[in-house]
Amino acid sequence: MTTSTPKKLSGYDFFRETLRSPKFIVAPMVDQSEQAWRILSRRYNADLCYTPMFHAKLFSDPTHGYKYRDEQWSTDKEDRPLIVQFCANDPEILLRAAKLVENDCDAVDLNLGCPQHIAKRGHYGSYLQDEWDLITRMISLLHQELAIPVTAKIRVFESVEKTIAYAKMVEAAGAQMLTVHGRLREQKGHHTGLADWDKIKAVKQAVKIPVIANGNILYYEDVQRCIDYTGVDGVMSAEGNLYNPAIFTQRPLPPCTWEMAQEYLEICRDMCPTRPGVMKAHLFKIFQPSLSHHTDIRARLATANSFDQLWDVTMAMKERLEHDRQSTGEADGSGQADEKGIRRYAHWRCQPYFRPALPADHGKAKGEQRKLERLAQAATEEAVGAKQEVASASSVA
Repeated sequence: MTTSTPKKLSGYDFFRETLRSPKFIVAPMVDQSEQAWRILSRRYNADLCYTPMFHAKLFSDPTHGYKYRDEQWSTDKEDRPLIVQFCANDPEILLRAAKLVENDCDAVDLNLGCPQHIAKRGHYGSYLQDEWDLITRMISLLHQELAIPVTAKIRVFESVEKTIAYAKMVEAAGAQMLTVHGRLREQKGHHTGLADWDKIKAVKQAVKIPVIANGNILYYEDVQRCIDYTGVDGVMSAEGNLYNPAIFTQRPLPPCTWEMAQEYLEICRDMCPTRPGVMKAHLFKIFQPSLSHHTDIRARLATANSFDQLWDVTMAMKERLEHDRQSTGEADGSGQADEKGIRRYAHWRCQPYFRPALPADHGKAKGEQRKLERLAQAATEEAVGAKQEVASASSVA
């Protein structure tokens, strides 16, 4: 008796039957959407999680790839639905990496959205968005050769027309779901700005596959607001989820930061061992609202390099914040919105992170000052070196 190979689902069949029509989705984030974080996010209503972005070449390297995989990649039967994301610029290398995970996830996603300088140097992410032939070849090869669907995450262009054409090209290549980050490649760091929901809406209306929106999700209510405005099938959160892992749970007030931090560390300790550097990065984001209030604990967190040290820091912060809560109360931080719609919460509660505004010169003066300081330091070191050479020559003579 032969066993038939399960049919590979596509489009909305894949979205509904395999992914179970996810509404709340955790984004792929380098070193920040690891398995322990996915466990925490699922406890607070995340329907679908992505892995961190993996580098396809490093992941599949025949000699050293096992080290990279052991450090970066873990999952289990409870970690579903799950999509594994890769960055790549070579179809065969991408396929080789995807083959290593196709039996342990529900889809493989191609990262076409990373805007960071490392992506520019490595020639991947959003820096491929003008190479439509290469993108087509990568997606098409996965679509033909994998037992599971291929999906993609993109950024938008300046024009709606080019954005739509881009999305249709990705769809035609074989992508079965599309995530649209409604920002340009140049919108990053201090220049992030708002995501363009109108372009996401235009893509949704233009393609026939499920579309996920990414961008401008600060609060639980923003998810439905985005769906209502754009018509998308689900909404992805990146930073919103990092600063408040319970963002997909409707509640009168966000959770206290120490509650989320303690629960996360308990997952790392009891269920899913996690690298200290990854845990530390999460704690910095969770505790971000309080770090300026307790700078001594911030300094301890910065130097912590083991689970025990991170746990001790968390317990110390918990004690401080419980005291702050008891002594101050929440009357002035219970979620009142200002004229811009930004809600005010006490610093011991999880809340969105807002990047500080750049000065009028976009930070150029500060940059020039740092340049002058580096030149002065170099000149000082050169002068010291010259004196040492003279002294050495004199002693020899």
